[in-house]
Amino acid sequence: MNERMTFKAINEKGVEVNYEVLFTFESDETKKKYIVYTDDTTDDSGNVKVYASTYVENGDKYNLSPIETEKEWKVIETILNELQANLKPKNGTEE
Repeated sequence: MNERMTFKAINEKGVEVNYEVLFTFESDETKKKYIVYTDDTTDDSGNVKVYASTYVENGDKYNLSPIETEKEWKVIETILNELQANLKPKNGTEE
């Protein structure tokens, strides 16, 4: 059984929102930990909204902070694109 990791946080409008963790990773380059998550809402194009933050563990709580640089966003986008490519069905026959 695959258990979903979720957490609650207050969004920019002051509303408590439930989020699902998609994945976490640590960058050797930045020495930071990252979390990528969603609230399962969609944008105007029908794409699921995905968010990313850095995080620091503080006992049994996690403090989230915004992504600071374009370089960090590029790393996250690369991982998301790789994951999405692996989820798409393959066209044609398998070798």
